[in-house]
Amino acid sequence: MNRRDYIKKSGLTIAGIGLSGLATPSVFTQASLNNEVNEQNEQNTSKPMVDISLNEKFYGCICGAHIGSSMGAVVEGWSYSAIEEKYGTLEELLPYEHYGNGWVRDAGTTEDGIERQKLMITAIMRKGGRVTAEDVRAVWRTEINEKAPGNVSEPFEGELLKMALSNMPARDIGKYCDYSGLNSFARACHPIGLINAGDPASAVDDVFEVGQLYQTSNSRGLQWACVTAVAIASATKPDSTVESIIADINEYCSRSVVNEISRGLRRTENCKDFKELRKAFDPIYNGVGMPYNQSFANEVVTKAICIFKMVDGDVKQAIISGTNFGRDTDCVTAIAAGIAGALTGISSIPVKWIDQVDSATKVNPFTNTKRTMKENSDGLYDAFKNRLNKMNEYYNKMITI
Repeated sequence: MNRRDYIKKSGLTIAGIGLSGLATPSVFTQASLNNEVNEQNEQNTSKPMVDISLNEKFYGCICGAHIGSSMGAVVEGWSYSAIEEKYGTLEELLPYEHYGNGWVRDAGTTEDGIERQKLMITAIMRKGGRVTAEDVRAVWRTEINEKAPGNVSEPFEGELLKMALSNMPARDIGKYCDYSGLNSFARACHPIGLINAGDPASAVDDVFEVGQLYQTSNSRGLQWACVTAVAIASATKPDSTVESIIADINEYCSRSVVNEISRGLRRTENCKDFKELRKAFDPIYNGVGMPYNQSFANEVVTKAICIFKMVDGDVKQAIISGTNFGRDTDCVTAIAAGIAGALTGISSIPVKWIDQVDSATKVNPFTNTKRTMKENSDGLYDAFKNRLNKMNEYYNKMITI
């Protein structure tokens, strides 16, 4: 049995946006989870992914992000010329070391952004639906591995945890992080997009809510995180295409963000592969000489969207392209491949990559949870079904009045 058949036979398929075993009142479907941009869709050239179950889209998103992070982390911070000189084209999972701490991670080990993501997933699983900053802070207090900061998480996250253990409101914690323009949340907020599957407007609301654990509410970092969450929420629609996802980004994200992405897409529209794409960005993004100089959200997210469009949503090609892009490779790849997976599922991902990442997670002494990627995606999917059930119950109760 192949991977797609396995997921389809699990009984978790979609008909329209409805889920098997759930009532699907038409008002809710149209108003909240089927927010299409019809004019743009008429011009679409990509084929809608109507044969992929919502369950598989969740799994594809998580696999794309986790595998992409792991492969990209091997060469994080390298120039693309250095990557090419050593590997030609890197397209396998390898051991690596971060933070100069002597821990050589097993091939397939993920990194700090996935640890943030795992904590959000835990909170969503516990809540059975959308979460607040306080919900995620509660998970920080009990689930963060005290040895994670400086080993598998950024050192500054240890400082945020200390504040989370105080009586400070969760929404105030991000005000005290020095790095408000970074991609800390933009490269990790995939679960926010998934719990708001098909509902980009709510995904934006939740980014500005939960993201305040890391950055201020008016930061550019959170404005750019909206792109990741909106793209994933949009990609889960049954009739979604690459073009309709970009149309939703244009509709729901801030104008300055949309303008920069549009410039990137125009600059790279004729690029045929990642080698041409990365060269096209050389004159634009080349910051050096300051902390996290390669990790500002505008650079990372713009590159990720351009990769996603160039590979037409193919997850494997998004992983390879992002890994060999140079600069903040793990974050670029996590975003590009996560969005691609939410659109096209897991059909293009080699099984050996999935097995290796899951195996590395099981022996990671610093991770915040050792759940497999399937366990993470199923937990999110169950929470999403629970969200729909509650909304359906409310609809059925109130429509009789």
